[in-house]
Amino acid sequence: MKARGAVLSRRIAHAATVSDWGSLQPGERVEIIKHAHVIAAGEVEEISRSGNVLWLVGSGHSDSQPFMKSDGVQVRRA
Repeated sequence: MKARGAVLSRRIAHAATVSDWGSLQPGERVEIIKHAHVIAAGEVEEISRSGNVLWLVGSGHSDSQPFMKSDGVQVRRA
C-alpha cells in the first residue's frame, strides 16, 4: 500500500498549473483557468515556438481555440 503522503503529493502535482507551456505536447488533455474558474477544456493542438500561445480543440468548439499567456489564463493538465 502506498503512503498517504505520496498519493496526496502526486494529486497536488497533477493539479498544479503548467508554467512552461512549451513543455506541453500536442494531444495532452488540459484545462484553461482564469480567475480560479475552468473556462475551457480539451486537447492541445499546437503550441507556439515562444510557448506563449496554445491552441485547444475539443472544448465544445469544432475549430481550435487560441489562448495566450498575456490574457492571464493558466493551464493545468486534466
